[in-house]
Amino acid sequence: MAMVQSIGGACDRVMTALVAGLEIEFGRGVGEALAQRFLDAEQSDFLWDARVLERWLGSYEGLDDDDDQLNRVAIFGRLDGLWFAGVSIVDGDGNAQGLIARRSFEHEEEALEAYAMMR
Repeated sequence: MAMVQSIGGACDRVMTALVAGLEIEFGRGVGEALAQRFLDAEQSDFLWDARVLERWLGSYEGLDDDDDQLNRVAIFGRLDGLWFAGVSIVDGDGNAQGLIARRSFEHEEEALEAYAMMR
């Protein structure tokens, strides 16, 4: 029997496990704060991995004169109990390189509407 589930649900379980592991290592009550610091520091990667939908918006012209081809990609998903819509900077290999915008929502419909309006 095959089991299918959205990555958003898996990300919520990963957050729960991360908090629990940090509390074991650093003491009760600090896991949530430390997990939030991890999220903040690696926000672009976490959001890219948690996306459920993506849509190419166009090329991204960075400030550097690198030869790397970068793209703007609208993303939609769920992370840490909230729905999000945002715009990621993604390289030609499909790896997140940065984040231009992100909005969080309690309701999926609101996040989908924001995702649809991303340009």
